[in-house]
Amino acid sequence: MIYIPKRVLFEEKSLDYELGDKLYMTFKQKGVPITILKANRVTGIPGDTPSKLYVEGKNTLVVRVRKKGEFQTCKPSAHYQLPLLSGCTGKCEYCYLNTRFGNKPYITVYANVDQILDQAREYIREREPEVTVFEGAATSDPIPLEEYTGSLAKTIEFIGKEKKSRFRFVTKFHYVDDLLKLKHNGKTTIRFSINSNKVIKNYEHGTSSLGERIEAAKKVISAGYDLGFIIGPIFIYDEWKEDYLNMLRVLKDTLGEENNLIKFEVISHRYTIAAKNKILEVFPKTSLPMVEENRTFKYGQFGYGKYIYNKDLLKEIENFFRGNIKELFKNSRIDYII
Repeated sequence: MIYIPKRVLFEEKSLDYELGDKLYMTFKQKGVPITILKANRVTGIPGDTPSKLYVEGKNTLVVRVRKKGEFQTCKPSAHYQLPLLSGCTGKCEYCYLNTRFGNKPYITVYANVDQILDQAREYIREREPEVTVFEGAATSDPIPLEEYTGSLAKTIEFIGKEKKSRFRFVTKFHYVDDLLKLKHNGKTTIRFSINSNKVIKNYEHGTSSLGERIEAAKKVISAGYDLGFIIGPIFIYDEWKEDYLNMLRVLKDTLGEENNLIKFEVISHRYTIAAKNKILEVFPKTSLPMVEENRTFKYGQFGYGKYIYNKDLLKEIENFFRGNIKELFKNSRIDYII
């Protein structure tokens, strides 16, 4: 079901842009309550418990103007984040963004898309003749808002015209039909985050089903896009191997014999104490496996520690996915397994 917010808040300056005006008229016609913000501070999101604040935040869309400033880096997968929006309509219990957007994780859309793409062009020119890669989903899933904004389509065609640039993003949603006829010129990689049916049902609330994502992937590769999959987070539970093997087989059967190279990234579940505490506030009845005694503590690249599976389980995960992906997908590449 397409995302419909309960409320939309507009930064006053956003209405000076074509997209801001379009969004205003769209949601006004839908009868969604609209507030014009006189200052940058977002107010008016209700809730008296962490769970309610979380849900109401997800039900809130904020339309802003992104001020000119540096794009954040996005190494090692890309050179820069491309900030079309932030936040996500999905409600995945394990999501690392739960610790980044505060108690009210509202979704933000930037109205000045053309200015953002102009700045992207500057980065491309600075790095020529090297290729510049942009990531469009570092802090968001852009697909659920695309029907309203068209920002993703505009970006894909912009990158398609640039000789020395590439674009990539990842999604848990299947609404890709509007992207299929774009002039992408093979310069955009669309990745789908997939998981076992059990994990999606228990933890990835408000997202598309596994079958819907895989069918969307078939459409994407048929439209000539580069295709990739993030498998993760991988959870170890009874019959996990059977479930993940079934997932891979369904993927193989749906895609059929494709000549295009299919890229895989495999990520095991890990968590920080800060994330665990936040998750337990928002999802007090969660069944996520977050028992420190069953994990190994490891410092990450950003200076804080995470609890990961022990080395024997990680090796078992690696052997399982490396072997089965190689067997099922002859023309594939595993970028990493962590």
